[in-house]
Amino acid sequence: MRALLRVALALVLCLAGGAPVLAHTLSESHSAWQVQGKNVHLQFTVPDLEAKRLSKSGHDMPQPAVLGKYLADRVGVLADKQKCDMATGPTALAATSGYSRFEFNFKCPTDKGVTIHSDAFYDLVPSHTDFAQIENSKGQFFEQLLVDDHRSVNVSEANGSSELDNAGFLKFIQMGIWHIFTGIDHMSFMLGLVLISRRIRDLLFVVTGFTIGHSITLALAVTGILRPEPQFIDALVAFTIAMIGAENIGDSTHKPAVVAIIMGGLLMLMAGVKYLGIEGLTVTLPMLLLIGGGVFGGSYLMMTGHMRDAGRVRLIMTLVFGTIHGFGFASNILELRLPKGKIAELLVGFNSGVEIGQITVVMTALLIAYLLSKVRLAIPRPLFTDIAAAYLVGEGLYWFLTRSMVLG
Repeated sequence: MRALLRVALALVLCLAGGAPVLAHTLSESHSAWQVQGKNVHLQFTVPDLEAKRLSKSGHDMPQPAVLGKYLADRVGVLADKQKCDMATGPTALAATSGYSRFEFNFKCPTDKGVTIHSDAFYDLVPSHTDFAQIENSKGQFFEQLLVDDHRSVNVSEANGSSELDNAGFLKFIQMGIWHIFTGIDHMSFMLGLVLISRRIRDLLFVVTGFTIGHSITLALAVTGILRPEPQFIDALVAFTIAMIGAENIGDSTHKPAVVAIIMGGLLMLMAGVKYLGIEGLTVTLPMLLLIGGGVFGGSYLMMTGHMRDAGRVRLIMTLVFGTIHGFGFASNILELRLPKGKIAELLVGFNSGVEIGQITVVMTALLIAYLLSKVRLAIPRPLFTDIAAAYLVGEGLYWFLTRSMVLG
């Protein structure tokens, strides 16, 4: 009964903050800009899911002319603060299934101070992201994320270089620390590890596993050996938070079956929705990933509350979770463009900063708990665990659903 009540509390928390799930939260496009002196060439690629937002129903594809005009009214180039004329475009190009692609050519009055700009889709979805690939006049290539509060890039100033080119080791450490302190999802996961560790020994095990995991995948992503889809990683990071909260519930009740069925069943249900292709509901994660995650999560949660040496087992689990978070850390670095010849220094510095941030979060949580117990303001641990674990499940599920499902 306690397990059912705790799961119910988690779902209430999820629904209480989950109204925005019904909104379009995943929105992206891709642009390729090529600057050649006074001429700028653009190819803009739009997924059908985004293009449908322009139709009255929100479900039908607009005419190519309508989509082309929408883009033409919202993309542009400035040179020395003067508007560049659109010489040709929008021209519809052949594209892979599920996408539309348009070409534009701009003629600028000068080749100085060239700035590219896109307002496309931010009026429809404020969280929209455009993945821009840019090649400047010198043939230097870099990538940039265009978001609602950062819609322009001064190509001349960027000059294909990275803002980290002149950064030192301490700057990389600062980046790692700041990433933990500003990343509420990573911080939530760390607090979940504190919650589930009843001994310092257990806490050392889980933090060690998490550190090993994220260090491996951070290095793989930054060096370009392995770079999974960022959208998938964001959703999986959220799921790890829900999992750590669910494990707390299963462990404290010693009746993990209900929790395992709900958590594993959710992913299986989403896999079924994706397979059936229900109109008006899009699941963005691959079906095999959902099935594998459901089996993995359900199986692990079934063991909670029945493990003889939980600390050692959780070391393996947090290592797995750490690999997911490591890819999340990497996406933060890759947005800034990597400095040439400083990859090793960046990895060591950023990882060191992440560890400092993690230790600070963990020690702060332990210190607060200790002080509250000393002044007798602390609530009983079982009650606190129930509330905190339910909150983590609700928070994690809300983020997971908003990052992996789209209505419309």
